[in-house]
Amino acid sequence: MASTISAGTTSGTAIAISGDTTGNLAFTTQAGTYTQTVPNATGTVMVSGNMPAFIATNSGTQTYSASTFTKVLFQTENYDTNNNFASSTFTPTVAGYYQITASINHDYAGGPGNINSACIYKNGSSYQIASVRGVASYGGQQATALVYCNGSTDYIEVYAYSNNGSPQINTSGTGGSTLFSGVLVRTA
Repeated sequence: MASTISAGTTSGTAIAISGDTTGNLAFTTQAGTYTQTVPNATGTVMVSGNMPAFIATNSGTQTYSASTFTKVLFQTENYDTNNNFASSTFTPTVAGYYQITASINHDYAGGPGNINSACIYKNGSSYQIASVRGVASYGGQQATALVYCNGSTDYIEVYAYSNNGSPQINTSGTGGSTLFSGVLVRTA
């Protein structure tokens, strides 16, 4: 079934848009006709209201054992547009590619030679690690990655690592903030 939308003036049609089931749109103006083929859309059509995005922060100091990869706890959700963040874990229900950021503020990071890391984990395994050698009593690390998630079983978490004798993660400070964020960039 063909449909036409027209906008006109007293002197004639200024623009007409017509289309049919073939996927072609015709734009007719007083200067001529231009045809645009629109590809068939498959999968989930994303609009601004259903694109998953979240940001969470920690609300206190977290101490953990040195030289051990430890899950970072994020107690405060700043926002979670699709209710996919819980228990410091992001489990998206829309398949696609997500921009994930993990930022960790290590306090008492130790001196030169100490390694402090922010790690993005997918399904319980390391996916992306950003590390820095400590140069003062603090250190901020940020890991970022574009991660494909299947929309059903994949999940993302943030882990910290430090070989300093008494590592701590703080909410904010000289080294930066501790946060975990993600946003759907493109559906699968």
